[in-house]
Amino acid sequence: MNNLPAEHEALFAPARILYLSEDPALIAAQLRGERITLAQAGALRNDVSTDEITPVHIMSHYDDKLARFPYTGLRCGGVDPIAPEAVARGGFGITVAGKRYGKGSSREHSPAAERLAGIRLVFAESFERLYRQNADNIGLITCTDFSLLEQLEHGQAVPLAALLQGRDALAQAILREGGLLRFGQRHLRTVHRVSTQTSTAPGTAPGPRTLFRKIIERKLLHTGITPAAPAAGDGVFVQADWRFIHEYYTGMAAHLLATTFNDAVEMRDPQSIVVFEDHSAYVEESPAHLRHGLVANMHAMMRAQRDFVARHRLREYRTLTEAESLRDDGRHVAGISHAMMAEHHALPGQLVVGTDSHTTHSGALGCAAYGVGTTDMANAFVTGAVRLTLPREIRIVLEGRLPEGVTAKDVVLHLLSMPDMRRGDHIGCVFEFCGPVIEGMDIDERATLTNMTAELGGLTGIVAPDARTVAFLRERRGIDFIIEDWMRSDDGAACAHEVRVDCSTLGPMLAAPGDPGRGIAVEQLDAPVRIDMAYGGSCTAGKREDFVHYHAVLAWGLSHGLRVPPHVKLFLQYGTTAVRDWCVAQGFDATFEAAGARMLQPSCGACANCGPGSSSEATQVTISAINRNFPGRSGPGQVWLASPPTVMASALAGEVMSFDQLKARVAAGWRPANA
Repeated sequence: MNNLPAEHEALFAPARILYLSEDPALIAAQLRGERITLAQAGALRNDVSTDEITPVHIMSHYDDKLARFPYTGLRCGGVDPIAPEAVARGGFGITVAGKRYGKGSSREHSPAAERLAGIRLVFAESFERLYRQNADNIGLITCTDFSLLEQLEHGQAVPLAALLQGRDALAQAILREGGLLRFGQRHLRTVHRVSTQTSTAPGTAPGPRTLFRKIIERKLLHTGITPAAPAAGDGVFVQADWRFIHEYYTGMAAHLLATTFNDAVEMRDPQSIVVFEDHSAYVEESPAHLRHGLVANMHAMMRAQRDFVARHRLREYRTLTEAESLRDDGRHVAGISHAMMAEHHALPGQLVVGTDSHTTHSGALGCAAYGVGTTDMANAFVTGAVRLTLPREIRIVLEGRLPEGVTAKDVVLHLLSMPDMRRGDHIGCVFEFCGPVIEGMDIDERATLTNMTAELGGLTGIVAPDARTVAFLRERRGIDFIIEDWMRSDDGAACAHEVRVDCSTLGPMLAAPGDPGRGIAVEQLDAPVRIDMAYGGSCTAGKREDFVHYHAVLAWGLSHGLRVPPHVKLFLQYGTTAVRDWCVAQGFDATFEAAGARMLQPSCGACANCGPGSSSEATQVTISAINRNFPGRSGPGQVWLASPPTVMASALAGEVMSFDQLKARVAAGWRPANA
């Protein structure tokens, strides 16, 4: 069923079913050839992440080799029961899992690996937005109706229309065409803006609207197959002000375009495309890539991106290696793509898309910014049209006042721990952050919130631009930006749900290993948690404000005779060269060195399991300021998520601890063994 024709009723034939059970013995039995039913599978694995479907170290593959790897990072009962090639050898055609399937990154490698291994249909109780859209785009069917699974279990063919029931018209049309690139060739050759001068699309009902809705209406494209005045849930296409991609996806995009267009392809509006190297600065030190012999693959992936950039004359930022940094004169601009977009390109009121779930970072500036998959970006490269399912909107009102030492990271870990967030009630929504606490936050802290709407399951996060936004653009970019009257949500603008948080009640938070939603207050830990590593960095926590926190805690520690104990390795990794240069100018580097930290040049690094700070053994415990801690995300060890102050306090103490707890312990006379 590569094509799904609309002309007649297509049927999905029964196929062998793989149940992703919580019980690894049941998975092993299926791989040996046993057939089980949904009833026999017992509890299904919830929260299966894309890191588990396709671990990051295999993302240097972007062609048919991916067929070897689906579910090789799946963790069930403390073990990884699925080996390379097992799914393809087993002849499976259907996969079944629990809630929130496909959490995590925008990596299209996950549905692509499933599709290439023979999987044609995935059932789950619910799907994450990015995974499901990526699956649509390559013709992999996803379904939440388990009554249809029962029919397939009994050997009955199921009508395609039944499997697509409840999906928006655009998703159905893309699946019937066999994927987005085929759809784009047929329907997106000539597209034009619905409205270019006003914030209201023709046919749109008058009334108060949100900032996100206003931006989308300004960017809406007329395609002849999508509604001119869409409602929430409708599929549309929009024109982005910026499209960006990085080396994990460019090779795949080039491969897709070459196989579809035979190299006879031109980029639409190439001046609005930005290409980054931001995952490869330390690949020679990545335990995962060294263990699997993939360093050469990564270099090939980088060459493929550079060839693509040269062929199409695109704007490019190359990685800065540690050796290069020693002779860097400040002219080499580099960094993590999301942070770089906020530092150099994105502006309030613009629409930004990138091949990464944390594209949402730029929402802190008042942008509509969201992640897309590789096929989405390949299609956008040649048509200029970016797919979007118009979302519901959630208003997050942060009230009260944050206590001293409590940061935006603590706020978002609290949000992630809330039952409705954990259930995935707001998957695919826009989170608009507002309230007194937001008004008091600098842009770097706001970016932590919008960045981690990816973990909340949202399409994006957004904060209306204000005087702090203007100051950020002037100080960081030399731009005198004028906020236009329309760049805010109207009074009375409707939202689907409102969440109010009294931030004065919050304290330092953690997320226990396995999922960012496993939130717990630091003070609620019932036993000491000894750590082996501490890591500060990533797009979420490699910003200037984060380094202010790192420095404040370590400087206090040094003044009280503390430094990182011998059994702990501390890594600090700048998000961009601008952050690095500012920290050096402030003299922070001397403090970091004296405390015992290893400083790393800008890169995604350990957050994406591609550099120092990743674990190499299952017994290792890390406390980290990154955004997600899915199984295998940063190596085989256990990762606790925390705020920058908590990470640094824990590094000094040698165990998980808040800064206040560390200060209290020192005041009571405690001294570490190395003091």
